[in-house]
Amino acid sequence: MASPGFTILPDSPLTNSFALPARARRLYQVDDVDALPQALRQAGADALLLGGGSNLLFVTEHIDSAVQVLDGRIEMSENDGERIRITASAGVIWHTFVMHCLAAGAYGLENLALIPGTVGAAPIQNIGAYGVEVMDLIEQVQVHDRHSGQTRWWSHAECGFSYRDSAFKADPQRYAVMRVKFALWRGPRLKLDYAGLEAELARASATPSPQSVAEAVIRIRQRKLPDPQRIGNAGSFFKNPIVPQHQADALRAQYPNLPVFPAGQSGFGKLSAAWLIEQCGWKGKRQGDAGVSAEHALVLVNHGAARGSELLALAREIAASVATRFGVAIEPEPRLIGAHW
Repeated sequence: MASPGFTILPDSPLTNSFALPARARRLYQVDDVDALPQALRQAGADALLLGGGSNLLFVTEHIDSAVQVLDGRIEMSENDGERIRITASAGVIWHTFVMHCLAAGAYGLENLALIPGTVGAAPIQNIGAYGVEVMDLIEQVQVHDRHSGQTRWWSHAECGFSYRDSAFKADPQRYAVMRVKFALWRGPRLKLDYAGLEAELARASATPSPQSVAEAVIRIRQRKLPDPQRIGNAGSFFKNPIVPQHQADALRAQYPNLPVFPAGQSGFGKLSAAWLIEQCGWKGKRQGDAGVSAEHALVLVNHGAARGSELLALAREIAASVATRFGVAIEPEPRLIGAHW
């Protein structure tokens, strides 16, 4: 059944990179993002807003209704001085957007190449990789408030960005991202100080440029992270924990090989969750078809027939072991559908 700007599909599977058997009784596919508010009203207050499904863990397998934005429009807006402003609809595939910006001579997103998902999910999660967080390049976000029925552009400050977090993530059933306006750089502003990035460029004998940085990031991600097309996964499952600096220093004194990064806030340090998990012996382990990747300890995988509840149970065991050994709490990055952490 079709309405202006969206189509309603009955009893439809829900895309998710964990390859879990999730279905919706009604799936609203939105081809024109301006029709998203109407689709959400028709779908109901409890309808799940779905992007690319790359950052979801379906613990429940059946939901009543879901709304998915497919609108893939990208628009160049204003150019002034050093900045180029580009607006993208929520349904644009993130990696496609990064490569589009590079081709247009708009720089800053190259460290975020090959991250799965859509543009609409990027500000919700405040995605980041290799020393760059997307919040640093977002100027405004067009948001539909499902409670008030209002649609307006939010300023950067209103978005409440922090490490892998935002005001949208705090209340995912209320706020729907429609478009994102990015303020990118007209000239290169390379960030190469993240571990492994400079080494990868040197290994390829590549002159540092936005394009070569993106290519290096793609190679690293393909080498380190399992392909969701081959084995179900959502990329990094746990956030790197941020702890008081005195705790980070004490752990570093006890475990000299523990990677500690700047946390972006005074008096705190960011620990490597992958290192903590690997030290607890989880890398490559599996419980039935739920497992931890042998390539990267931060990645939970579905070896074939795992249920979301089994992956969640494994994640809780991992977190408990890290807390017991190191006194550090780790939390999941993906949104849990049908459960709470």
